[in-house]
Amino acid sequence: QVQLVESGGGLVQAGGSLRLSCAASGRTFSVDAMGWFRQAPGKEREFVASITWRGGYPYYADSVKGRFTISRDYAKNTLYLQMNSLKPEDTAVYYCASRARWTIATMSRWNEYDYWGQGTQVTVSS
Repeated sequence: QVQLVESGGGLVQAGGSLRLSCAASGRTFSVDAMGWFRQAPGKEREFVASITWRGGYPYYADSVKGRFTISRDYAKNTLYLQMNSLKPEDTAVYYCASRARWTIATMSRWNEYDYWGQGTQVTVSS
């Protein structure tokens, strides 16, 4: 019902910046919130940031606060993640996801999200 396509990943040196995009299509009227997750080799999927779709209120994991900014263009059905001051430990596949029935209590739980993109690779070299 909702299709998500990420873009903007790549290779960057430590301290550099990247901007990820996630284009949503389909039944986007059902979206209550959007989020970014990442998964590095040998690690489980972890929460990065989320945003309420209509209100645009952002939430962040402690590991990225002050460095990453999540935003959305409601009219264009597009989600963004601006990543600054990148570190090698930020290296991962980054996924965008959407969900209905969003709550603050469950915002960081990947299994609460309904639809997922295919992911985009971010590699930060030291």
